[in-house]
Amino acid sequence: MLRELKTFVAVVQEGTFAAAGQKIGLTQAAVSAQIQRLEEHLGSELFDRGGRNARLNAQGMHVLLQAQEVLRLFDDMAGARQTPGAPGRVVLGAIASSQTTVLPSVLERFHARHPAVQVRVVPGVSFNLLNQVDAGELDLALMIRPAFALQADLRWTRLSQEGYCLLAPAALPAELGWQELLATQPFIRYERTSFGGRLVDRFLRQAGIAVRERVEIDELGAMAQMVARGLGVALVPQVFGQAKWPEGVRALDLGAQGFFREIGLLQRTSRLPHPAVADLAALIVQAHAGATGGD
Repeated sequence: MLRELKTFVAVVQEGTFAAAGQKIGLTQAAVSAQIQRLEEHLGSELFDRGGRNARLNAQGMHVLLQAQEVLRLFDDMAGARQTPGAPGRVVLGAIASSQTTVLPSVLERFHARHPAVQVRVVPGVSFNLLNQVDAGELDLALMIRPAFALQADLRWTRLSQEGYCLLAPAALPAELGWQELLATQPFIRYERTSFGGRLVDRFLRQAGIAVRERVEIDELGAMAQMVARGLGVALVPQVFGQAKWPEGVRALDLGAQGFFREIGLLQRTSRLPHPAVADLAALIVQAHAGATGGD
């Protein structure tokens, strides 16, 4: 129920379900569902169901004080886990593309400095990683920046920008431009609920292009391999640190209509990070700053 309590407090602070959803990165429907689960768990309604604003009833006022205390205690517990002294483990969230490009060299340098510290790498899409950082389940996350504003107790460190291009099978005629390829070829879609996939969806809507979807998937490497096998074309980012595309793939620049995703590091600011966590974050930043082809 911790996530539901956080959502409940956000609704109270923002005044409406829609505003709370915008703050914490959820749809209004998702906020409503979480509040309903909390009310069912507690056995009573927390808001007066009338009007546009979310107004607490008497029970809601009582629960609010308890919810704020529970969240404060949880923050204290999470902070105690990172008291001075060498931690046994650092928990890092990372999107799939970063795991195969940046992380191997970063972890090699980190373990040379901290041989007794275990790093647990938690895979996931950026939306889930954001929520896990917010809940204190991750020390930091390497992810795509969301389109909505981050809450005040989360710190974003920009690492790189990854421009999108259209991947097409090399066997297709070279004179075909990206607009014609999107309009005529089957489309391999970057999973639309992910932050990176939302950028693709917005680009297609703004360009007024209707595509014929064949596959929807979140794994960029698999998308490139599918293009190489002739399954269709795909809009994908040029991943930071990626050397080249698979054989049989041609990458087309989008020109003036090009767009990008921003990769960065997300951490909480409500407590000081342990030195080992701070060092891992610094190594990740250095890896992006020192590598060629960063932005």
